[in-house]
Amino acid sequence: MKMNYQNYNLFKEDKFRNLGSPNFLLIYSLFLTMIFSCYMLHFSFSPNINFITKQDSAPPTESLHVTNHSQPADHKSDCDLLNGNWVLEEKGNYSLYYTNFSCPTIPHSKNCLLNGRADEEFMQWRWKPEECTLPRFNAKTFLTFVKGKTMAFIGDSLARNHMESLLCILSSEESPRDVYKDVEDKFRTWLFPRHNFTLMVLRTEFLFFATERIINGSFTGGFDLHLDKLNGNWTQHLPNIDYAIFSDGHWFLRPNYLYENGNLIGCVYCGEAGVQDLGPGYAIRRAFQAAFNYINQCVECSGLVVLLRTFSAGQFEQGAWNEGGFCNRTRPFTRDEVKIGDQDWEFRNIQIEEIERARKDGEKFGNMFELMDVTRAMLMRPDGHPGAYWGNKWMKGYSDCIHWCLPGPIDTWNEFLQEILRRKFPNFH
Repeated sequence: MKMNYQNYNLFKEDKFRNLGSPNFLLIYSLFLTMIFSCYMLHFSFSPNINFITKQDSAPPTESLHVTNHSQPADHKSDCDLLNGNWVLEEKGNYSLYYTNFSCPTIPHSKNCLLNGRADEEFMQWRWKPEECTLPRFNAKTFLTFVKGKTMAFIGDSLARNHMESLLCILSSEESPRDVYKDVEDKFRTWLFPRHNFTLMVLRTEFLFFATERIINGSFTGGFDLHLDKLNGNWTQHLPNIDYAIFSDGHWFLRPNYLYENGNLIGCVYCGEAGVQDLGPGYAIRRAFQAAFNYINQCVECSGLVVLLRTFSAGQFEQGAWNEGGFCNRTRPFTRDEVKIGDQDWEFRNIQIEEIERARKDGEKFGNMFELMDVTRAMLMRPDGHPGAYWGNKWMKGYSDCIHWCLPGPIDTWNEFLQEILRRKFPNFH
């Protein structure tokens, strides 16, 4: 089996500070010192982050606006949301929930327009299910529903990417407060004080307890995964969480070694004689099994709502990330152009099997397990990645074809999230 290194360095935690909104009202005749002062004021190098909410002034471009979020007439509560296509909204009629200027918490590496991407059509495509219309996200309704609750995104940097999209969308209704960040910025907490809603990201690349392998004093990029021990850094938070959105996958594609009861039982892509290569799918299955079993056996976690967001594949063309691979497409694929049945689809199927298994057990313990199956929809969006426009001055010439631009197609994940919750909870309106 060919070793997949596509995500080898692209899943490092973002070390860039978020960028905020430049002041477009500056007059060109102002002195350079005044411009610099305004820059420091409006960019998040300052301790104060300035959001543009509905009560504030409109974004700088007329075509980038928030429209009425009324429910479409052809909305059906039981249609298959994931069976559909991407439809282009006409220029001048499309609307964004936020812009790369109105949301100051967009990480520099996901702010594709700021980093020089010239085309904007990738932001104009909306997901259209075959039998209904996916309702637009309503920040006011969402915040009212989750009032007094805590929602956590648990997984790798794509989980962070998803949370950052939701943070930007919700900030159009209420400005959040940044209330906690650990030393490595892997665990982050935001509070929407008016709604007493807490939004968290809990970084865990494997869900398991894992340690990076070191050979001759150097980190190898591979890890020792302990399949019988979850990472307590995220599990300790579960009793305080109401909604948990899980996702993981890309870090399992490294040369990892698998342990159980302290004994080596196999590996993934290690190519080592005498060690059985069990494949990434085996490790992924064990990870979600362990996580969901833990939740269902956790007495203090009763009543937890768990959503699993399925695997979102990397889309490098003409090579892996370190072999000149790139993603420079400017339009989505059609449904027929997407290849189904390879390794990405295997990971997705494994995740679906495990969430269904957990759902049956969860009914006994008062836990709810739901699926957010985005794999096919996102395989159709090779145009939505940062690509060369991720602003990494230390890795020039490399492309990011795993994460998603903000704003961009990933905002649709939160439309899926809203609709899944609306269907499951009658009071979501």
